[in-house]
Amino acid sequence: MTPVVSRKISLGYAAGSVGTGAFAVLPGLVLAYYLTDSLGVGALLAAVVVVIPKAIDVLINPLIGIRSDRDAGLTGRRTQLMSLGAVAIVPLFVLTFCAPPGITPGFAALWVLVFYSLAAVAYGCFQVPYIALPAELTPDYHARTELISTRVAVLAMTILVVGAGAPAIRDALGGGAVGYATMATATAVPIGVGMAIAILVPGRAAARVPDPALPVVTHHPRDGYQALKNNWHFRILLSVYVIQALATAVMLAGAQYLATYVLDDDAALTPLFVSLVGPALLTMPLWRRVGRRFGKQRSLVIASVLFLTASLSLALAIATPGTWVFVPVAACGIGYAGMQIFPLAMLPDVIDEQSAHVGRDQGGALSGLWTAGETLGLAAGPGVYLLVLAGSGFVSSTSGEVADQPQSALVGISAGFSLLPAGLIAVSLAVLSLYRRQEQAK
Repeated sequence: MTPVVSRKISLGYAAGSVGTGAFAVLPGLVLAYYLTDSLGVGALLAAVVVVIPKAIDVLINPLIGIRSDRDAGLTGRRTQLMSLGAVAIVPLFVLTFCAPPGITPGFAALWVLVFYSLAAVAYGCFQVPYIALPAELTPDYHARTELISTRVAVLAMTILVVGAGAPAIRDALGGGAVGYATMATATAVPIGVGMAIAILVPGRAAARVPDPALPVVTHHPRDGYQALKNNWHFRILLSVYVIQALATAVMLAGAQYLATYVLDDDAALTPLFVSLVGPALLTMPLWRRVGRRFGKQRSLVIASVLFLTASLSLALAIATPGTWVFVPVAACGIGYAGMQIFPLAMLPDVIDEQSAHVGRDQGGALSGLWTAGETLGLAAGPGVYLLVLAGSGFVSSTSGEVADQPQSALVGISAGFSLLPAGLIAVSLAVLSLYRRQEQAK
């Protein structure tokens, strides 16, 4: 293991984010809307459907992490589970958006629930060991930031392309069953390819030859929870990341509703999404320099405050909706980039700390809990937003219809897109202030 990560390994690791980013962003962006405005599922039931699959992941991802640690100890690599997840996720993802036309909203909700749950499990099999790889690819504090920043740049590009392009494919085909099925199929291909590259390049590079003279180390299902209980830094860092994932997921879930009902233009989703993600991609080199200058924790504070301030300003859309919203959304995108880079760059440092403390590899155990928390935050975002819609009197509809909404629902759509994410980021900053790990900056 060398401090400097080669360009091949760095790009290979980043390629995995094509798969993870595409899978995470598209359901977060359109699944709730697919349920309420294509399948006619009520907002409360739709909230249950989008949250349950991720709740399942919360339970099994820590177990996946333990299995990944065992694989690494026995075989020297974590690629077995990654390969299983990559193969399974492609058909399951497509089937999630292929509910048969003409079925009742109740059966449609059940269809989406089953296949999205299975796809989420497959995603966990890839994502958990994937998150553990940086700690094994380099021990260097700043090299890890460089590795993660390259990954987040590719992630931002993926989110931009998939988030803008996939709904455009759906809309070009008139929405409905054909539009959603084609959109899902077009997205599933890069998911599979990106995951495969990550398995073949950094997954193999992180492999090590097990020493047969050493005793086989037993990894316990409680390892991750023991770290959560005893490692203050991991507990704080995970809490911050989950809360911020929830905040960004709420904003993503609300984008389609804001475009359709507040800006009165379905097609406004694409420029909204470009405004959010495009600046994140462009400012990635800046965040690298900020991280070297101020350290990871203070840089995360800077990014979070920027996101908070911009999202608060979006509350003005309640009274004065208009295209001006693209400017603060772009500012949110700049903050979002830093909120992605720095927690993920801090995680390998905490993994090293915990592994040294217990005397055995804890990468999978901690990344299992990490992805479980992230998964819950990303899934709860649409669910929480749908609860806001339900509480404000939102009226669901079927394909081809745009229901007239009461004023209370329009207020709920705007407030859920702005004030709710801002409040969550404020909470995350309060939690982050408790993080006391010694940082390196220069």
